[in-house]
Amino acid sequence: MPLALSPIAQVGVPAGPGVSPHYLEAVRPGAGVLPLSLGAGADAVSVSLAILPAATVRLVIAEKSLKCEEHDVSLPLSEHNEPWFMRLNPSGEVPVLVHGENIICEATQITDYLEQTFIDEKTPRLIPEEGSMYYPRVQHYRELLDSLPMDAYTHGCILHPELTVDSMIPAYATSRIRTQIGSTESELKKLAQENPDLEDAYIAKQKRLKTKLQDHDNIKFLKKILEELEKVLDQVETELQRRNEETPEEGSESWLCGQFFSLADVSLAVTLHRLRFLGFARRNWGNGKRPNLEAYYERILQRKTFNRVLGNVNNILISAVLPTAFRVAKKRAPTILGSTLMVGLLAGAGYFFFLCARKRLFSMFLSIKAKYFF
Repeated sequence: MPLALSPIAQVGVPAGPGVSPHYLEAVRPGAGVLPLSLGAGADAVSVSLAILPAATVRLVIAEKSLKCEEHDVSLPLSEHNEPWFMRLNPSGEVPVLVHGENIICEATQITDYLEQTFIDEKTPRLIPEEGSMYYPRVQHYRELLDSLPMDAYTHGCILHPELTVDSMIPAYATSRIRTQIGSTESELKKLAQENPDLEDAYIAKQKRLKTKLQDHDNIKFLKKILEELEKVLDQVETELQRRNEETPEEGSESWLCGQFFSLADVSLAVTLHRLRFLGFARRNWGNGKRPNLEAYYERILQRKTFNRVLGNVNNILISAVLPTAFRVAKKRAPTILGSTLMVGLLAGAGYFFFLCARKRLFSMFLSIKAKYFF
């Protein structure tokens, strides 16, 4: 699910004179201001955008027991390319955190901010003290895992599904997504013409996108980065084996860098979950291949915070598509018919998801209904 959260002045992107509720209302009329409470209860707006980067931030917030209120920005509807969002983050990338008068962009900077800002005794720390023997280990694996080109894996799985096994992206969606990717370049050109103050930002994003797609549609490039991924996972497998040897007694629990859950574990957990969704799990773990990694992923799936934030891997597709469907229906439905027409428009799509994940869908439907219909 996409997510936007706030930055810190020293790490993030300062918002000039400050990001006030009035500013946010100006860049996106009617959006309103959502209270974002992160420990100290400061006012903020969270714009939810994302998939992998936002999932990382959401998991960090859950692990640190912080409270925030998210606001969805639909990637399928290209809301991250809309002028109001580009004014928040000129790169048009997710996630973004707005906290008080600061805007922070990029997941690593956001998680650093959360770790550095909320340091009271009741807030769990996810990075050891700098002088600790564990600090360089956590930073190494965090940087190693966060540097993986997840956008390339994602586009590669869509453009070349033959590289995947058991991908959660349905075949009928692949062609639609491919078309959407191809049309984004022309969309950015049009937006640059319509918004002269953002022309440079849109042109820069268009160039980045064009370069990326040329690489991501290159089968040799994709095979190369998937081979590099295997080397990274080999290193992780070895590290997990070290943890097993350090705590051989039955019932003892250790994570990637020690007997504590860290930002390195957040990065690894979200990475494995995403790879599973894309269809790259079987080639990387399971059936005796990297048994420590397989056991680690199974433990992650049982962790309460992970289960609450990300849940079953099927939820990635459901949480990305279903809210967007409701939003489209809400925009198009005549006011006089209200929620009745919306429900009718969504019946077909809802039934499909119902077959895929009945229990999960039902709880989501009630939540979305409460949010949009009342």
